[in-house]
Amino acid sequence: MQLSKHKHSCVRFDDGDRTLVIDPGMFSDVDTALDGADGVLITHEHFDHLAEEPVRAALRADPRLRLWAPAPVAATLAEFGDQVVTIGAGESFGAAGFAVQTFGGQHALIHPQIPIVANVGFLVDGTVYHPGDSFVVPPVPVATLLLPANAPWSKMSEVIDFAVAVRAPRAYPIHDSMVNEAYTTILQRSLVPIVERFDIEFTAWDAPVTA
Repeated sequence: MQLSKHKHSCVRFDDGDRTLVIDPGMFSDVDTALDGADGVLITHEHFDHLAEEPVRAALRADPRLRLWAPAPVAATLAEFGDQVVTIGAGESFGAAGFAVQTFGGQHALIHPQIPIVANVGFLVDGTVYHPGDSFVVPPVPVATLLLPANAPWSKMSEVIDFAVAVRAPRAYPIHDSMVNEAYTTILQRSLVPIVERFDIEFTAWDAPVTA
């Protein structure tokens, strides 16, 4: 299974003749990510995880394309009928030929005055975990963690603690469109020495990776 990152939190899974995309949002290379995709998973409704108009265009262009998302997202795309499937936490289903499990249920707290929205994390083929905007630790082994590196709802200590708690042997950064070179340097110097003590390899996306 090949993983390729299309900026921010958008990751594409390719395995032979099947392709699945998670979180094609406004900070992502949406058109490239969705090109030829068989399925789309949306963790939550925020625009940096769901570029609504490009996703609508993709659904209209290919009636075979399917999308799985929490109820608020599915409701906004109800016009597409069976192409859009409502999901929540604690479910298992097949998406574009991949086995998917869901965890969590809520977005991490940004501020008490900002409403918390539904958020589900996706474990794909029992191997790769995309948590969306949350630090929910799945109660199952994870081989590859897609690690939210920076967000309005997090701080570095929480990012490190989450990586250690999941204890996946490999971790790759996501949710990092707002990260500059200075923050990347600090993250490498702060996170890497700690997670290495727990046999976790944190690696940048220099090219597509195999999971």
